[in-house]
Amino acid sequence: MTGTVAVPVWLLVLVGVLAAVAALDRIIGPGLRWMFRRRMERAVARLNTRLERKIEPFRLARRADLVARLAYDPKVMEAVAEHAADTGVPGEVAFAEAHRYAREIVPRLSTFLYFGVATRMARWLSRLFYRVRIGGIATELGQLDEKAAVVFVMNHRSNMDYVLVTWLVAQRSALSYAVGEWARVWPLSWLIRAMGAYFIRRNSHSPLYRRVLARYVQMAAADGTTQAMFPEGGLSLDGRVGAARMGLLSYIVQGFDPGGRDVIFVPVGLAYDRVMEDRILVAAAKAGTRRFRARWGATLAFLVKMVWQKARGRFPLLGAAAASFGPPLSLRAFLADAPDHSVEALGAALMDRILRALPVTPVPLVACALAEGPVSREALIARVGAEIAELAAAGASLRLHPLGPVSTTGDALDALLARGIVTEEDGTLRAADPELLAFYAAPVAQLREALGAATRQT
Repeated sequence: MTGTVAVPVWLLVLVGVLAAVAALDRIIGPGLRWMFRRRMERAVARLNTRLERKIEPFRLARRADLVARLAYDPKVMEAVAEHAADTGVPGEVAFAEAHRYAREIVPRLSTFLYFGVATRMARWLSRLFYRVRIGGIATELGQLDEKAAVVFVMNHRSNMDYVLVTWLVAQRSALSYAVGEWARVWPLSWLIRAMGAYFIRRNSHSPLYRRVLARYVQMAAADGTTQAMFPEGGLSLDGRVGAARMGLLSYIVQGFDPGGRDVIFVPVGLAYDRVMEDRILVAAAKAGTRRFRARWGATLAFLVKMVWQKARGRFPLLGAAAASFGPPLSLRAFLADAPDHSVEALGAALMDRILRALPVTPVPLVACALAEGPVSREALIARVGAEIAELAAAGASLRLHPLGPVSTTGDALDALLARGIVTEEDGTLRAADPELLAFYAAPVAQLREALGAATRQT
């Protein structure tokens, strides 16, 4: 028993490493996790004192617990049994597939990354590119039902929408976004999941996947999670506010309990003087496909140029970016008013409110005036002035130059001429790129049509 045993050095090192890992996992690890958990809970408690909508316990639970809760949910287990019966695979295989979907969907909110990094970066990026113009919120979140689940619904104009809205709502709540497959690339996926977003497969044909996703959305709404979604389901290719896709909305309606927690939709209208992806979107609309083929070389060159200009203090802003909030819609009141209301009716009502909340910025307004045909500068100013008066009388949200139609027209026209969208020859302004001009004119023309129809009905 007291003899000496000779072992190779590599084996001794391996034993030492395994012992250290075991000690870390069984002895030191639990204490460290408890300490960090306590610090996180105290930080969230302080954060909740200044937020209008407090961070829900559902989002603060450990991700492993949420994955297990979702995977073992009775409705998910029922879907697993149906999937196994329909496909003929063993139940264990079907459950493993559902568990994999649950792990893919469920996020893990890091309050430090969200409020300490993401919101500050969102504010910096928004102000780096644009002059941000914010419209008033018709009903402050703090005045809504504290127990209700709030869902921000907005038009999808640009990928900057995520950045802009995250900053705008940072002082009110932490948003949970639904993001597509583009964000599932590591390490971007880890960062986005840590910011509370959840991934969805927009074109998945698996009934089991859709049942797992639906159950997660319903659980989040039932627990009061503040969410943000784009009902259109993708970026607008023609500039107009499109029709709602029923996926996420149908999940919320199917899981809604009129006697339980209410769901309040807050419409948000977003507009830009310049959409960074405008030429890509126009090309996709022309090709009739939603496969965007961005040129990475051109994108990298633009970023390098931007950084160089910013360092020299010569980076030109891309114009105005604006957001306006419309009157909220209570799902309980909507269904009580007409119990036979369909999900399609809800989607149409929400998109109508988003359209009416759409802010008007200089470039789309002037583009709408130029779309009527060639015109001189003086006549263009007169057209813009008439449009401003018409929109203001109809109650539109105007985010224009404070000095009136002359300055609004001048700023927008300079931007359109600099980009070659409009040309000026012999004192006449005409479209050099009619498709891109129509892309920017479309939302104002659509808004004017909607407000005009409402005025005529009144």
